[in-house]
Amino acid sequence: MSRQIFILLLLWASRVTETTTDAWRQCTELLPLDLLSFVLERDTSRVVPGARVKQSAGARGVQFLSPDASMSFPASQLLVNCDLFPKEFSIVITVKVNRFAPKRDEYVFSLMGRSNVEAVALEEKEDEQRLREKETKSDEKHAGVILGLKLSQNSLHFVFNGHRKAAEHWSFQGIRLTPNQWHTLVLVIGLHHRKLTVDCNPPLESGPSRAFPSDLNIQASRFHIGSRGRWKGLFSGLMRQLVLVPNSDASNQLCPSSDPRLAALSVPPLLLDLPVRRRQNERHDTSSGAAGRLSVGVERPCSELLRGQLWFNPLKKGLYVCDGSMWITVLEDHKRLDYVLEQQVLTTSSETHDVEVFQIQGIGLMAAMAHRSSASGSAVYLWTNLGFRLYQNISTHGALSWKHFQVGKKAYLVVSNSGTETNKSVDKQPESDFSVIYKWSNRRKRFVQFQTLQTYCARDWEAFNINEQTYLAVANHRMGNNNHTINSVIYKWSRSTKSFEVHQTLITSGAYDWEFFKVGPYHFLVVANAFDGMTTSLDSVIYVWIDGKFQVFQTIKTFCATDWEMFQIGSRVFLVVANGHRFQGNGPSQYTINSTIYELDMSGRMFVRFQDIVTYSAVDWEFFSLGEEYFLVVANSYNGESYSLNSILYRYSTCQHVPTLCDVFRQPLLPWGICHKIILERNTCPCIVQNTTIFDMYNALKRNF
Repeated sequence: MSRQIFILLLLWASRVTETTTDAWRQCTELLPLDLLSFVLERDTSRVVPGARVKQSAGARGVQFLSPDASMSFPASQLLVNCDLFPKEFSIVITVKVNRFAPKRDEYVFSLMGRSNVEAVALEEKEDEQRLREKETKSDEKHAGVILGLKLSQNSLHFVFNGHRKAAEHWSFQGIRLTPNQWHTLVLVIGLHHRKLTVDCNPPLESGPSRAFPSDLNIQASRFHIGSRGRWKGLFSGLMRQLVLVPNSDASNQLCPSSDPRLAALSVPPLLLDLPVRRRQNERHDTSSGAAGRLSVGVERPCSELLRGQLWFNPLKKGLYVCDGSMWITVLEDHKRLDYVLEQQVLTTSSETHDVEVFQIQGIGLMAAMAHRSSASGSAVYLWTNLGFRLYQNISTHGALSWKHFQVGKKAYLVVSNSGTETNKSVDKQPESDFSVIYKWSNRRKRFVQFQTLQTYCARDWEAFNINEQTYLAVANHRMGNNNHTINSVIYKWSRSTKSFEVHQTLITSGAYDWEFFKVGPYHFLVVANAFDGMTTSLDSVIYVWIDGKFQVFQTIKTFCATDWEMFQIGSRVFLVVANGHRFQGNGPSQYTINSTIYELDMSGRMFVRFQDIVTYSAVDWEFFSLGEEYFLVVANSYNGESYSLNSILYRYSTCQHVPTLCDVFRQPLLPWGICHKIILERNTCPCIVQNTTIFDMYNALKRNF
């Protein structure tokens, strides 16, 4: 009987355990969690005890002076309404390390269990020397450490309670962090892989022997920033960024970066490049009602006492928030571009294919016109008080485009000569022609012929610099009348011969345009392929610079592509193509077609379709911005019936994202650094005050003032 009761008790305990496990809530659908901002911004009236802000190598960071309790907080304050740590996540840190002593580990952060928290509370009552003596080797075996991230000499260690509560170590060896320099590290933990990216370099990847546990219980645990709650293992360097990104690979959000050592996902406002007005021992009584209040009227100084104060300026129609040292713009009533007016009519001597606008130092603003006629050549105009005036005529032959560039301090112009004006007969198309580079003469105040280059019905030139070297790319359209699939050429400036020499050839099909652009440390060149002799449905090619040459990065289907335009809005990178018409064999041509905008997908490392716009044999796109507004204008040329068409100006709209007002200072659901960034980027913010959006409040203020 006793044996049966014992078995029943075991079965009951098993069921209770299963029911409890099933009831545990997984941490899902969380936004990035800025751990460093959370501890630095909890009390804005003073600097957190046990830490100080220090400037080094051009950036600010936090130095940890002691494992103070203020650098710790319950995990439940950030990991809200969940009991289990996320199964997949990223950790982003930006640190400046000192030289590590051999066999010394330093904690970037740790998540400590309940038993260890209680032990630390008792030990903190003892003197400092005794604390250091008590921390034995057995302590270092992660007793009470649920999860932690440590740095040592040339290594990063990720420690956690594994399966069956056994401590596990995942280490990345040989990461070589240079002492006294900033480094940004992104640790990504997935279901079947782990990887570490250092300064946006190629990641160190490996498949773990077993997956990260999906049942890592974090109930009653505490985060410790810069330590594990003890002196031993206290981080000795500077920390600028510490962000936990649940359910996401954060390396795709940070890389590539123009400054990979300081790549930022969320940096606390205290560490941004703003004047620091607070002192370590400064203590002020902050009114609990100051955060989130709104004032209207003239500007008043922004101070720590006003951190979180909203201010509406009725004169500028602007809404601002105080970050403790200065007023940050939330929304302003900017003047909008509603239309453009005709400025000047220029009568040219011939059909004009292209206009290149540029500056010549000491002379002013100039514009070079590419004229089709060889009889009159092409014209260069100079801007005066009365508008553009003819400045110089240059002999050209069927000019299709101009490109201005510089080599050092010397200014140059290169023209695309097609030779088609002087060879109108189909049977007499030249096999080649010569395009010409002109150099600006400071003595003669004129452009003078400098170098001729053999081209084949050249449609476009593109000038660019890579690693302080100057290059020219020519788009050769066709050789003779029928051969469209030919080499286009990239030339490189030779410092020894003081001229351009062939560097690389790339196969193109009826090339119309080159567009060079840079994303972070990467250099790209995209060609607009128009016609191969049979069809306009072709792959245009995006090339990337690798080991001194351009190599294929991606191909995109286009239809008589005549132009590419690259542009950026914030951190987003776009490419738009001008599609001319569809044509296949002897079939009819279709001139009313889509031209397409593509966006660079950082995670997929490719351009993806973003938007289609109907155009009419488009020949050119141009992007520009006025204040905080962004515009694209397309040149339409033909709809199949008429050449008299409207070209259209498009305005970039963000109306699909309506942000909500975050009460980020009194009791934030997100740290200030995250909410501040979300407000300014106008993305959806989860902090809601009486269901009032920023736009609702702002529009009401504008109506009443």
